[in-house]
Amino acid sequence: MTGLDWGIVALYFVFAALVGLAMSQRAGRSLSEYFVGGRALPWWLAGTSMVATTFAADTPLAVTELVVRHGVAGNWLWWNMVMSGILTVFFYARLWRRAGVITDVEFTELRYGGRPAAILRGFRAAYLAIPINLIIMGWVNLAMMEIVSTAMDIPDVWALVLCFLLAASYSVMAGLWGVVVTDFFQFGLAMGGAIILAVFAVGAVGGITGLEAGLADAYGSSEAALALLPARGAAWMPMITFAVYLGVNWWASWYPGAEPGGGGYVAQRIFSARSERDGVLATLWFNIAHYAVRPWPWILVALASTILYPGLDNPREGYILAIVDLLPAGLTGLVMAGFAAAYMSTISTQLNWGASYLVNDLWARFAKPDADSRATIRVSRLATVLLMGASLVVTMFMDSIEGSWRFLLAIGAGTGLVLILRWYWWRINAWSEISAMVASLVVSVVLWRYAGLDPDDPAQWATIMLLTVGASTAVWLLVTFLTPAEEERVLRAFYLKVRPGGRGWKRVSAGLGLSAEPIDGGPLNWTNWVAGVASVYASLFGVGQIVFGHVGRGSACLFLALLCFVWIGRNLRPSRASLEPIPGVRS
Repeated sequence: MTGLDWGIVALYFVFAALVGLAMSQRAGRSLSEYFVGGRALPWWLAGTSMVATTFAADTPLAVTELVVRHGVAGNWLWWNMVMSGILTVFFYARLWRRAGVITDVEFTELRYGGRPAAILRGFRAAYLAIPINLIIMGWVNLAMMEIVSTAMDIPDVWALVLCFLLAASYSVMAGLWGVVVTDFFQFGLAMGGAIILAVFAVGAVGGITGLEAGLADAYGSSEAALALLPARGAAWMPMITFAVYLGVNWWASWYPGAEPGGGGYVAQRIFSARSERDGVLATLWFNIAHYAVRPWPWILVALASTILYPGLDNPREGYILAIVDLLPAGLTGLVMAGFAAAYMSTISTQLNWGASYLVNDLWARFAKPDADSRATIRVSRLATVLLMGASLVVTMFMDSIEGSWRFLLAIGAGTGLVLILRWYWWRINAWSEISAMVASLVVSVVLWRYAGLDPDDPAQWATIMLLTVGASTAVWLLVTFLTPAEEERVLRAFYLKVRPGGRGWKRVSAGLGLSAEPIDGGPLNWTNWVAGVASVYASLFGVGQIVFGHVGRGSACLFLALLCFVWIGRNLRPSRASLEPIPGVRS
């Protein structure tokens, strides 16, 4: 890091601080402004903010480890979630925007009623804001410490504290507007840095031709390294495991950023969109950028690192060493500023997101429901600061990103189906969600800790997933039918506000005199979902084919993606127009 490099990093920090100051007055107007941007975000800003949030300091390092160990196909560990993301685009984005809530946890008391709903809302708010949020911030902090300790000649803890304080400062001052505006520039900076590094890394191994030759030595053949699908019989991805990823994991598991039925910070950006259409387009752009635009620069650096730095005990270090060794002065600072940007975009979102639960769903709901706007904003800023400090403490006690990731997957396995169906089946109640969460946690921990099944073994992981999903589904279905349905007034109020439609609500809609309304968008939603999934995978694979010189195949994939986008554009009709109050119908 030369003086020029440090100057570039410092300029980035100054820019982030100025954005926080510029947006602070707007954020202080109301709780809605602070946590959902006054519901005024255009789709391109909301969607880019989602992408920037998922681009953390740990993301390129995690992709590097997957590629070094398993080749390009190792990315199926997260590529399988495309199907869940596209499901949110066409089935849930409109409904989330229509719900008019500030957090996805607040939705609990819109969908359900009485004390069980209040208990569920309070529990989920505390659960997501504190243990889950702190674990996520902890592993992002760990990754940043790893980057700093390898790339900079300063104590890693102090560099981490500096980045964290800057991210927290504009989150505290500017609320969601400060987060999303900086996210927009942070995404451009981080992607630019990743592309520059990929160019230098590929050049260092002799271009694409030299890369393929070197991969043949490292993996046994270049095909083994570059194959887009796992090899048949691969120990790291047996067929049963691949089948579970493609057929079960994406809809059955709750995981931050890929929640079945939407949720988390993805839902927060949808709430913030200025219209239902903006919410849909934001989520579609997020999935395209997340899965099809971003991965290849990281993958190319990871492949080059297997040649440049063979035998590393920690494969993630190869990405950082490439920055240190390959980039000239100035570009090193640009790429390090990109890493800081990626880190800060994720941390600022997690702080704002976590504080929204603490304030909207705990403090304002149970402690001070009559608090005025000024007091609520003060508490929101205080909650952000407290989360900041708590996450630094948690980071000091964490020693494994992978272990934390496995823990989150374990406790979320099996809850996805109830989160999906609560939108489209009136009979689901608060106890359904509560029992699904408890059963998933208990069954997965028992299988993991006491039945001798090892989640590090891919085949045994698949067994854990299938048993957990099967057991938790049986439990919540049984509980659903053994407990009373939600009161009619609650169901009617929810239906009139959100209008999900579908056969699962026929009983309620008929009672309101609305007959059997179809799901908003009707059967075209399913064709759009298929086209959306196909377009993302076709774009992803098409770009990869062109990068490695297979222009014909790559162009064919991109043409298929274009056809899918044209189909979606034709079918993306305006949402149901009959959402105005219906004369003579009361909730």
